[in-house]
Amino acid sequence: MDREEAWNLVRRWTESESLRKHMLAVEAAMRAYARRFGEDEEKWGITGLLHDLDYEKHPTPEEHPMTGVRELERLGYPQDVIDAIKGHATYLNFPRETLMAKTLYAVDELTGFIVACALVRPQGLEGLGAKSVRKKMKQKSFAASVNREDIVRGAEELGVDLNEHIEFVASALRERNGELHLVA
Repeated sequence: MDREEAWNLVRRWTESESLRKHMLAVEAAMRAYARRFGEDEEKWGITGLLHDLDYEKHPTPEEHPMTGVRELERLGYPQDVIDAIKGHATYLNFPRETLMAKTLYAVDELTGFIVACALVRPQGLEGLGAKSVRKKMKQKSFAASVNREDIVRGAEELGVDLNEHIEFVASALRERNGELHLVA
């Protein structure tokens, strides 16, 4: 697995800048958790980067993420990467058995929500903490497409406190803020 090859694959499959940024944000969170857990940062990062590979052209539950999964299988990606990607789509009912799969599920919706929070603040990610994010989570109309139950369940499955999880992911995104451009 090579990060540059994975990024080229993303660029071939995904034109939307916002979707690319989401995949980069998930990559950042996955890399940070890999470091925290002493896991393979490159593998975890690439898994995060590729998890929504097919979403732009194949967004329906009948197609996503399985269209992308088939492409990754064809390209010879490891089974644990493929299983983690399957596991992030709750409607597939695919078990999240590995720490990598649980982490991908835990960071996917949360990164989207944190990005939404950052985009409505003049200072972006700077100073954004769990208290502000939790307050926005209570506002149903804010980032309405983000599933709050998945955010809470993800932290539970990962075995981390929700506030700690939010702070950790926000910090991981701040590290990549230059690439993500998360200032309103």
